[in-house]
Amino acid sequence: MRQPNFNPNGQHGRNVYVGEPTGNRRDVLMRLMRLVMKHYKFSFIVVAICIIVTAFTTLASTLFTRTLIDDYIVPLTQVATPDYGPLASILFKLVLILLLGVACSYLHSLLMINVTQGTMLRLRNDMFHHMQKLPISYFDTHSHGEVMSTYTNDVDTLRQMINQSLPQALNSLITITITLLSMVALSLPLTFVSLFMALVMAFATTWLGKRSRRHFKTQQQRLADVNGYIEEMMTGQKVVKVFCHEKQAIGQFEHINEELRQSTYQANRIANIVMPVNGNLGHLSYVLIGVVGATLILSGHVDLSLGTLVAFLTLNKSFARPIANVSQQINSVLNASVGAERVFRILDEKTETDNGNVTLVNAMEAPDGTLVPVPLRTGLWAWRVPTDSRPKFVKVDGGVQLDMVDFGYTPDKQVLFDIMINAMPDQKIAFVGGTGAGKTTITNLINRFYDIQDGTITIDGINVNDISKPHLRRSLGMVLQETHLFTGSVLDNIRYGRLDATDQDCIEAAKLVNADGFIRRLSDGYRTILSGDGGNLSQGERQLLAIARAAVADPPILILDEATSSIDTHTERLVQKGMDSLMKGRTTFVIAHRLSTVRNADCIIVLEHGRIIESGTHEDLLSIRGKYFQLYTGHDI
Repeated sequence: MRQPNFNPNGQHGRNVYVGEPTGNRRDVLMRLMRLVMKHYKFSFIVVAICIIVTAFTTLASTLFTRTLIDDYIVPLTQVATPDYGPLASILFKLVLILLLGVACSYLHSLLMINVTQGTMLRLRNDMFHHMQKLPISYFDTHSHGEVMSTYTNDVDTLRQMINQSLPQALNSLITITITLLSMVALSLPLTFVSLFMALVMAFATTWLGKRSRRHFKTQQQRLADVNGYIEEMMTGQKVVKVFCHEKQAIGQFEHINEELRQSTYQANRIANIVMPVNGNLGHLSYVLIGVVGATLILSGHVDLSLGTLVAFLTLNKSFARPIANVSQQINSVLNASVGAERVFRILDEKTETDNGNVTLVNAMEAPDGTLVPVPLRTGLWAWRVPTDSRPKFVKVDGGVQLDMVDFGYTPDKQVLFDIMINAMPDQKIAFVGGTGAGKTTITNLINRFYDIQDGTITIDGINVNDISKPHLRRSLGMVLQETHLFTGSVLDNIRYGRLDATDQDCIEAAKLVNADGFIRRLSDGYRTILSGDGGNLSQGERQLLAIARAAVADPPILILDEATSSIDTHTERLVQKGMDSLMKGRTTFVIAHRLSTVRNADCIIVLEHGRIIESGTHEDLLSIRGKYFQLYTGHDI
């Protein structure tokens, strides 16, 4: 073993990842559109047809103005006995056309609701599925509030854009096209005036949009900060009250909430100018068309009738309105581009790599002594190791070896150095040492929450890198220091360790760790519903359930991280008896600050600043009067 060098700076450290943008606004929105079109292409085709029909019905009602004035109103004023029959007939046809437009508008609205909600469903499902495959390091470096904000606020911005902005953009494009063609047919000079004003409006929209997008991006980040702080304060409410930190918490929240207000104000201050600017430019365009048209009619140089001018003025409004609608939706588009970027950032996070092909199987021993895989639980486990000819089956004894292992959470900060551990089957290995010594880190490396930089870790002689991660973790039963219970019954929480466990299996596991007594005293016993992470239980009771969860899993290897840290001395003695029964026949790694709980360990490993400085039995370590002696007795060396 290499001689350890004392390093006082070898503390646990993590680098907080700040995600890079997934691309520019256009790329992000195009990616979102490809996702929508992949599943709802037919619906979008129907929506497009409905919008086209609606646009043509609107155009028909607009052009009807010209027909009404030139072909009906003016002739009727020139005869003594006007005949209103033809006028009533054409009005009836117009009503039918408009009713068709209403029906198409209703249909396209229904379809877009289905498209929007379906897309949101798929996005959330994709995000959650992907999140389950992310490494632990991702959750160590991203606040829960930030992730939750992406699921809620950012996804909701996409809902608004898909449901409102996309149909309006398509509607605007179609309306602009057919309106422009109609305007050209009515009057080319007046069309030039309309196009000039449309270019002015488009320039104003683009110029203001570029300046507001960065503020929308800041706004979404500030919103995530607010959500993260609220989640943090809810989780730590007891600590806040114990230290009378309410005023400081309120002050800090007001500060980050004010930052959200300022960023939202800056984003909308610019974006909200777009609509009134374009609206007034549209009014100016309307006036210019009226002045130019009247001038042309009075001059007599152009064949332009009064009805044509009135129809063109209406078309001009129809031409300017889509541009104004686009500008009105700019807030939604900008918000959506930022929201989509954050959603895709999660979806683009690299998942855990797993190249292992060795699996864990239930087995039984054949008469000739070989192992044979079986579908049912036998209490005997085997590693299925693929070979060129046929699989080889290796009995799971639980021998774990760490050979010259180096590790750092970041490449520039190493936290474990030259770790050498040889845990024989059925041995109890205890890790002791100060905070940040590397005890929990070692167990995180055994189950491959993190991958080592150098050295090897083997189980039963098989490199853990060759074992499929789900099967590796199935062979390891863990009881974490931070207990987490899920919403559900007590039975459901114990069964979480092994989903195919029967109710009786769960009850036997609870009895094994002496949790049966307090469970039966609950209002509904094992059927009692737990919520809020088991908030109606004491910390010790919650930890007993976590130990029972590990017991029902019946794994060949156990990892106990401060498993009895929150249990009183009397309960600890009861649990220790159950734990001794649980550990029998299994390789067990124990992390404990209460050194009395590891006196009977086969090997106690003392860690300091990421290095093993002592190892041996309780008596051996006391005899050398080193660091363990100091920790156990409280005396200076």
